[in-house]
Amino acid sequence: MTDNVHSIERSHGFGATAQERNKVLRNTYWLLALSLIPTVLGAWLGVATGITQALGGGMGLVVFLGGAFGFMYAIEKTKNSAAGVPVLLGFTFFMGLMLSRMIAMVLGFKNGPDLIMTAFGGTAGVFFVMASLSSVIKRDLSGMGKWLFVGALAIVVGGVINVFVGSTAGMMAISVAAIGVFSAYMLYDLKRIVDGGETNYISATLALYLDIVNVFQSLLLLLGIFGGERE
Repeated sequence: MTDNVHSIERSHGFGATAQERNKVLRNTYWLLALSLIPTVLGAWLGVATGITQALGGGMGLVVFLGGAFGFMYAIEKTKNSAAGVPVLLGFTFFMGLMLSRMIAMVLGFKNGPDLIMTAFGGTAGVFFVMASLSSVIKRDLSGMGKWLFVGALAIVVGGVINVFVGSTAGMMAISVAAIGVFSAYMLYDLKRIVDGGETNYISATLALYLDIVNVFQSLLLLLGIFGGERE
C-alpha cells in the first residue's frame, strides 16, 4: 500500500515524493536565509573599504562575469559534496562585494538608507507573493523556462552594451525588464522545487538567490534614479 502511494506521489513529482520535495524546499529556504549573511558582510566590507570603487566600466564587467561564472561552475561541481555549501556562501560574499558599489552610490543620497530598506522590502514582498503562488498554482510552468532564459539573456546583453553606452534611459528600461523577468523566474524556480523538478537544494538556492539579487539591485537602481535626494 505504501509503495502504491509513493508511486502516485512520484508520478506527480518528477520522481520525488512529497516528503522529499518538502525537505528540499525547507533546506532551500534555510540556506537562502543563511546566504544573506555573507552577502551583507561583503556589501559592508565593500562600502567600508571602497575596494570596488575602481571597478567601473569594462574592468568591473570583466571582474564580475569572471568571478560569477567561476563560482557558479564551482557550485555545480560541488553541489553533491560537503564543499557545496561553503562554495555557495563564498559566492554570496562575492556578490555582496559586487553590490557594494551601487549601495555606496545610493548611500550618497540623503535618503539612501531608506531607499535600500525600501528595495529590500519590495524584494521580500515579491518573493512572498511568488512563494505563495507556487504553492497554489497547479499548472505545470516548465514551459516558461525557455522564454525566461531568452528574456534573461536579452537583459544581460543589453546590460553589457549599456555599460559602454552609459544611457540612463537604457539602464531604466533594463531594470524594469529585469524586475519582471526575474520575478517570474522566482515563481518558475520555486514551482520546480514544489513539483519535484529540482531535487538539489544547493542548486535551488543558487537559482533563487540570483533571482532575488537581480530584483533587488534593479529596484534599488530605479529608486535611486527616481527617489534619490541630494544632500
